[in-house]
Amino acid sequence: MFIYNLRNKNFNPNERETIMAKQRQIIQIQEKVPLSKGIPLSIQHTFAMFSASVLVPYIFGISPSIALLMNGIGTLIFIFVTQGKAPAYLGSSFAFISPALIVMNNPELGYRYALGGFVVTGLMMCAVAILIKFVGTRWIDAILPPAAMGPIVALIGLELAGSAAQTAGILGDDGSMVADLDPKVLIVFLVTLLLAIFGGVLYRGFASAIAILIAICAGYVLALIFGLVDFSAVGTAGLFELPAFQTPQWSGQAIAIIIPATLVVVSEHIGHQVVTSEVVGKDLLKDPGLHRSMFADGFSTALSGFCGSCPTTTYGENIGVMAITKVYSVYVIGGAACFSILLSFIGKASALIQTIPGPVMGGVSFLLYGMIGASGIRLMVDSKIDYSKARNLALTSVVFVVGLSGIAINLGQVQLKGMSLAAVVGMVLGLVMYLLDKFKLTNEYEEEDADEDQEKLKTFASTR
Repeated sequence: MFIYNLRNKNFNPNERETIMAKQRQIIQIQEKVPLSKGIPLSIQHTFAMFSASVLVPYIFGISPSIALLMNGIGTLIFIFVTQGKAPAYLGSSFAFISPALIVMNNPELGYRYALGGFVVTGLMMCAVAILIKFVGTRWIDAILPPAAMGPIVALIGLELAGSAAQTAGILGDDGSMVADLDPKVLIVFLVTLLLAIFGGVLYRGFASAIAILIAICAGYVLALIFGLVDFSAVGTAGLFELPAFQTPQWSGQAIAIIIPATLVVVSEHIGHQVVTSEVVGKDLLKDPGLHRSMFADGFSTALSGFCGSCPTTTYGENIGVMAITKVYSVYVIGGAACFSILLSFIGKASALIQTIPGPVMGGVSFLLYGMIGASGIRLMVDSKIDYSKARNLALTSVVFVVGLSGIAINLGQVQLKGMSLAAVVGMVLGLVMYLLDKFKLTNEYEEEDADEDQEKLKTFASTR
């Protein structure tokens, strides 16, 4: 009845959107939030991205502070370039770990040569963005129809499910169950997960918007009681620390090793923008446009490479937070970016956040990654895909199986697997199906011709 009245009264579109947002307790993309609510909402996003974002610089053997600084700056650049119309947090990208380690392990090269590869990759993303500006995004509908895009988006979350279980300490690095699992670890994991689930369902008012933060805090307190928190890193960290900047060096060999990762991050970026569009209920590929978001992502990666940090990418963890809390405000995301920049200079604060144990973050990640997977399924449902058509059924089936099967293809020193490989396979199949459809070579047109002949026969018979 409420929606019926909105449609029939003389509200302008902006008034209608505002009233419906209040009814659903949604904080829209460009909606300002009071500081009393904005600070905890921003801290929630900071916690969500922190563990993953500092893991990459640890693997590279560099200071996490430079990554936190450039991630925060990159996020603010993203918000500026997209005109505050696309909520996204840029964190450290995992797509470059394998090729970067190959460069770093080469005695004639090293991390600074990997930085040169990061810069080139970022500039290539900017070039792709400029190309998209002129050719548009209609090609996405052609090569990635909903029957392919839906499962690709779902795979973004589903392929991270094992990572969440490993973070929680339930699965080992080899993917098998931990034999001597500590009951305390399992209890902390379950309590955190259940609080995150039921908090989003049962909490009222502002508490429902910070359900993830409440779950993290409660899980942390329980972990403290069980003695699962290690404060040794806090004692050794300095109060104030300056990020360690480095300048890139250039090598054709290093660049050639890292460049294939561009395909991974481009497909990842498109997938993240699609799933974010589904979450916020707005087509971000059109407004502000895929060219703006991809240019911002690429520029951030290039800038990070120039300053000695890791490449950046839009983060699935923060998309999951938005999906659960229904808080899409870029002011909240910008606040998280400012917190990240601040933490890069305060060593003890950064170290304190790192004390959050794996079972706590694993419990939250279980829900966040599942929400991303569910967004892909929602995309397929909302698109009303006709699975009586063989091509749609084949596209969805093959994309899901390729993404979940564990098979991989090596492009030079870069391995394509999971969502990235599924995206490439989906694009190729989607393009083939588009061409077959365009030239009317599929059996669907044979059925349509038969139906037309039947109609003609009926019409002819009725005139006799």
